[in-house]
Amino acid sequence: MNLREITENVKLAREYALLGNYSSASVLYRGVLTQVQRHLGALRDGGSTHRWQQVLQEISEENKQVDEIMATLASFQLNAAPSKPSEDGDLISAHVKRRSSPCPVRAPPRDGRPSAGVRQQPRQAPRGYGDGGRSPRGKEKKDPKEGKEKHKDDKAKTEDREVKRFDGSGYDKDLVEALERDIISQNPNIKWEDIADLGDAKRLLKEAVVLPMWMPQFFRGIRRPWKGVLMVGPPGTGKTLLAKAVATECRTTFFNVSSSTLTSKYRGESEKLVRLLFEMARFYAPTTIFIDEIDSMCSRRGTSEEHEASRRVKAELLVQMDGVGGASESEDPSKMVMVLAATNFPWDIDEALRRRLEKRIYIPLPSGEGRVELLRINLLELELEGDVDMDKIAEQMEGYSGADITNVCRDASLMAMRRRIEGLTPEEIRNISKDEMHMPTTMQDFEAALKKVSKSVSASDLLKYEEWIEEFGSC
Repeated sequence: MNLREITENVKLAREYALLGNYSSASVLYRGVLTQVQRHLGALRDGGSTHRWQQVLQEISEENKQVDEIMATLASFQLNAAPSKPSEDGDLISAHVKRRSSPCPVRAPPRDGRPSAGVRQQPRQAPRGYGDGGRSPRGKEKKDPKEGKEKHKDDKAKTEDREVKRFDGSGYDKDLVEALERDIISQNPNIKWEDIADLGDAKRLLKEAVVLPMWMPQFFRGIRRPWKGVLMVGPPGTGKTLLAKAVATECRTTFFNVSSSTLTSKYRGESEKLVRLLFEMARFYAPTTIFIDEIDSMCSRRGTSEEHEASRRVKAELLVQMDGVGGASESEDPSKMVMVLAATNFPWDIDEALRRRLEKRIYIPLPSGEGRVELLRINLLELELEGDVDMDKIAEQMEGYSGADITNVCRDASLMAMRRRIEGLTPEEIRNISKDEMHMPTTMQDFEAALKKVSKSVSASDLLKYEEWIEEFGSC
């Protein structure tokens, strides 16, 4: 599939629409839609498929707008002169089936919308844009190799790719839009191999989210998927990064919500948001709901500092989580909803919520091998001198979190630049050439950075995490 050809034909279709040549624009749009659908059928990567589905949605919206303008112009012409044929030929019905997506898709920009007041101008025929499209003059391209059966197969594939959209009737439109904004619509581009160490956490998340999609017949009954996973550990150890990897690697609808998403100043609206969140999650199943810093919204109930509104939100969350349990023997595991939560303060979480988060895993500080791997990942794009010994650097960073190691690498990478511009005026700094900025990082730079960047997790904090996970952990 020639992606450049798709891009050129989209541009040409928009130019035709802007010039008022709606008939040719509609034909081009239909050809591009056919091309994109065929390209989607050849994709195997979940992230790429999701992005191309968004492209398909945007092009469909533009095509629908062109068809609506053509229908409006046709009605004017029929009222003015019913017997006079249209200059644009046969008009296409404006009742086009709308495609939808589980993720919010932005409407096409206003400056790209066709204007009904622009005069039509002829333009040379476009380059080829796919076997299933039409020529700019409205004539269908006929391929002797393709018969009616192939067209039926293409139609069936297109219907299979139809994605349902949540019906928000009965709910406040603003609440639905607020939650749709928190569905991950862009690929975070974080893969399992981008995360150093944490083998146990990766294994559990794959088992909880990926394997039920691959082996639905196995994950039934007592083997039903876990309905809740809680990631516990010091700050900066990779909990949020693991959630992004789940969003990238797993072909599930991913809701990334926080306490601010589910909090409202209006009485009763926060509970409605929680209920709506799980209603949408069940609709778009298989779904993963990621709640970062869950302790901020689900602390222990019954304390003197607790507000009544906060208690109602917690109660609603607990009720909804009980209703999204793993699939029973008669249910399909592909319809599951899993809650993935992360916290730095597990001892503050309500006991009932802790029970519902069935798997509680500890995300520890990186090991010696993990620190070396983290250094390699962080320094991939950095040029190093031959005297840089990563094993020695990793040994000196014992007790550092993943975020601390990243900060050391960032600080070390700036050391050479600091030496180069020391004592220079702003004008001299601006005049430094590109070749002069070629300054590899040395072992001395790392040693200097280690003196400036200290570890952020204390030994007493680590002891608290280890005691909690020993008592409540469930790996």
